[in-house]
Amino acid sequence: MTITVGIIDGGFTGVLHALHGAASFVPAPDGCVQRAPAVGRPLPHGETVAALVLDAAPATRLIDARIASHRHAPTPAMVAAAIAWCVEEGARIINLSLGLLEDRGVLRDACAQALARGIVLVAAAPARGTPVFPAAYPGVLAISGDARCAAGQWSSLQGETSGGADWGCSPAGTGRTPGGASMATARFSGIVAGVLADFPSMSLPGLVEHLAARAAWHGREHKRIAEIDS
Repeated sequence: MTITVGIIDGGFTGVLHALHGAASFVPAPDGCVQRAPAVGRPLPHGETVAALVLDAAPATRLIDARIASHRHAPTPAMVAAAIAWCVEEGARIINLSLGLLEDRGVLRDACAQALARGIVLVAAAPARGTPVFPAAYPGVLAISGDARCAAGQWSSLQGETSGGADWGCSPAGTGRTPGGASMATARFSGIVAGVLADFPSMSLPGLVEHLAARAAWHGREHKRIAEIDS
């Protein structure tokens, strides 16, 4: 089965063969969020995230939900709108290689509604420091960088990091792209896409059990823990 992953980030054009839909979410003059066509130059961060998802699951389809650009930074309301749109567009997994300090009801509700529909949310979490959102919300798979992990591997961190990460993956970027939890999150989304392609009816508890049983490492990495980069 082909899995669709929503990429909520700064956009991508380098992997258009996998593109399943695209839109930008921008602040409107009235303080609301407006959905607009995905135009303009994407950010390198989004390009790398999309490429890493496909590295782990080459047959995956991607949704480009742009919430960051050279003109504006993401807000909780923009991320929430992008989540809702990805759900409407058929995403099975939503990758959130980002972490916001603000716990806002609009974002919390968007995540809860997506989870209630069986969508898997994968979000970046810090290896050190305070928890961030949406990774800190119940049911969201929180990912941090774990330098122990080789390509295709992941670790079960069991919330032992100060940022509360559940899982770890290689934090390495590509080329000159900085590494960190954002890159680990993208890799983990690709791994999850591969699992769900083989087991499309798997529930979130079943997915968590499957991943825990096959983790290469258990417990936190005590050296070279990568910091969150977004």
